[in-house]
Parts: sequence; C-alpha cells; structure tokens
Amino acid sequence: MTAQQIRTAILASFPDAELNVKDLTGTGDHWHVAIVSQRFNNQSILNQHKLVYDALAAYMKKEIHALSIDTKPRL
Repeated sequence: MTAQQIRTAILASFPDAELNVKDLTGTGDHWHVAIVSQRFNNQSILNQHKLVYDALAAYMKKEIHALSIDTKPRL
C-alpha cells in the first residue's frame, strides 16, 4: 500500500480535503491520516471517522492493518 493510493481514495470522497498521509512504520500497512474537509462540518468525531473508514473500505481488510485518524471541519 502506498501513500498515493490512500490519498487517491480519500480525495475521491473528500475532493476539498487538505490531507496529510504518513506511513508510521515504513511497512505500508500502518498509517496516520490528517484531513480537513468541509464535509466534516456539523458531524460528530465518530461520524467524521466513519466517513474516512468508508472512503478506505476497499483497503481495510487486507492492505491497511492500522489506521490513526485526525479530522477537522473546514470552517
């Protein structure tokens, strides 16, 4: 799994996103993503994270072993 694959998947769901993707271990399966998007406005943190997991659903079963998420609404 590459950072670009994650960026592409997230940007498909969050086209306005300011996005930072970091490989935490160098193995391509432990990731941290920080996302700022208008789509998070008026959403709880739980719903914000669910939207990110939904965007990466195709990768969550095999390619991504661990995912750390920071989300912020764009005000």
